[in-house]
Amino acid sequence: MAVDRSDIAKLATLARIAISDEAAEATAKSISEVLALVDQLQAVNTEGVTPMAHPLDAVQRLRADVITETNKREAFQAVAPATQDGLYLVPQVIE
Repeated sequence: MAVDRSDIAKLATLARIAISDEAAEATAKSISEVLALVDQLQAVNTEGVTPMAHPLDAVQRLRADVITETNKREAFQAVAPATQDGLYLVPQVIE
């Protein structure tokens, strides 16, 4: 699919931006090159190729899931205006 200067001019009009003829020509050429590359990639036979999540099969090292702080919920809720069953009660804001 080729994009020409008139297509870029129409898009510029729809986007309400000003673009010179030289810039429209250069943009049309760049977009046409990108679309040609996409066409080339779509032509490749990928039958039987397993999809990958990452090209390098990299794995992310995760830290150990260890509790590092003590449970202070009772102390925090002792100073709260209203609690019930371990939850904070707040005034209703949406009817």
